[in-house]
Amino acid sequence: MSVVKINAITVPKDKQERFEERFRGRAGAVESTPGFEWFELLRPLEGTDQYLVYTRWSSQEAYEAWQSSQDFDRAHDGGGDTLASAAPHSAHVWTYEVLEYAGPKANQEKQV
Repeated sequence: MSVVKINAITVPKDKQERFEERFRGRAGAVESTPGFEWFELLRPLEGTDQYLVYTRWSSQEAYEAWQSSQDFDRAHDGGGDTLASAAPHSAHVWTYEVLEYAGPKANQEKQV
């Protein structure tokens, strides 16, 4: 079964735009990493100032290989001075195993 990594990052309101800019400028190397299945950046709408970075992997080993790669280091270097981290030292990583999942049911009837 797949493994999900959720990085919960607290970002103060005045730094949220910079934080999102940093993600828009990401290199995207994770998408071609063996074992990578999914990525989502979730913006809080109410009740919290924590963003969630959701990634899904085919195995814990696939995630660990990504985490120890040079691409991971480049993706997490803060973007240099122009895109410095908006929320240093405010992240927590949660790990879950996917037990069940579902997607939309395919439409069995032809549309005319």
